Amino acid sequence: MVPAAATNDEIALYDRQIRLWGVQAQERIRSAKILLVSVKALGTEIAKNLILNGINSITIMDDGIVTDDDFGAQYFLREEDLGKNRAESAAPRLQELNPRVSVQTDASDIRGKGPDFYVPFDMVIACDLDFSTLGQINAACRISNKPFYATGMHGFYGFIFADLISHEYIVEREMSNVTTVPGKAEAATRVVVEVTNKKENGKNIEMVKKREFYSPLLLANTSPLPQEYLRSRRRLKLVTPLLPCLRALWDFERNYGHMPSHTHEDLKKFTELATEKVKELQMPIDSLRADFLRSFLQNIGSELVPTAAFVGGRLSEDAINVLGKREQPIQNLALFDGESFDGPIYALHPIFPEEQMAMPTFGAPAAPQALQEQMPMANFINGNGMPQNQGVFEIA
Repeated sequence: MVPAAATNDEIALYDRQIRLWGVQAQERIRSAKILLVSVKALGTEIAKNLILNGINSITIMDDGIVTDDDFGAQYFLREEDLGKNRAESAAPRLQELNPRVSVQTDASDIRGKGPDFYVPFDMVIACDLDFSTLGQINAACRISNKPFYATGMHGFYGFIFADLISHEYIVEREMSNVTTVPGKAEAATRVVVEVTNKKENGKNIEMVKKREFYSPLLLANTSPLPQEYLRSRRRLKLVTPLLPCLRALWDFERNYGHMPSHTHEDLKKFTELATEKVKELQMPIDSLRADFLRSFLQNIGSELVPTAAFVGGRLSEDAINVLGKREQPIQNLALFDGESFDGPIYALHPIFPEEQMAMPTFGAPAAPQALQEQMPMANFINGNGMPQNQGVFEIA
């Protein structure tokens, strides 16, 4: 359904955004329906930002009950909400931020929801869930052809994963002496679709439409680092130890059904997993410093408002750009280390055999047969096919 033209009041309210990315982008944002799963500290930050940016509607899905722990980092809850559903308690105060946005709630469990459940939404954002559940949601979103974000935080540390399947966006820039060629593959997962020109304030501006292809979370989690890192020992040494620790945490949770506790047995198991991940990523073995490992383990499961603000703000910014089809999105894993204030982005994609690496100029390539057989839920038949990202690269 196409929304009615923006009223004068709305134009005045969103004037800064319209000046920033244009009327058409704001109209796309204004018509967007978002599903946000979990409204703890991180989810609340994301909901707040999206509502203030003037989306059409947001459905907050959370089957959790408000506990004393929520009051430390979730500022849309009150003591009288104790024992009530978390989504239903936060929704009225989130609604007050922008009456023009429809804020809805769903107190059911996201686990087991089929692809049809996601069809009404334009984007799905899942926060603070276990890896298996994130993978299930991602698979269902691929079948229903919906952009998906996964995000979470552990104290000072956080991550954002984006699977936009196949996404087109426009970058406006001043023309240079180098001609931008339509149909040219800029990288393994990015191709130039179209180039148009215009005059603006006496300058020659080119509007470059690009298309990005993405990998699902299950594949990205086992993919190598970009070749730019693997070919450079110096760059490998700079890879944050948060990456292998996060992968180790997801494996630990899947293998043992719970987060690592502070028992000697759990600490030993986690350390062994993290060491394995360092080797798999071909990082120097001394990358996993004892002080970082100790800090990461101490932060697991905790919520900090500053981390939620940074990670939630970064994801919200990317989601708005994606909805408005402006600017280059995250490709595909962004990490945040609140102790070092480091926020690297790693493009993690599988490498397939040479004969399967030819990517067409337009459209997404089909999944290799072996992948279709091994991952029926990751084949995700949709309008764009399975956009494999043959090869690895790092977004500049």
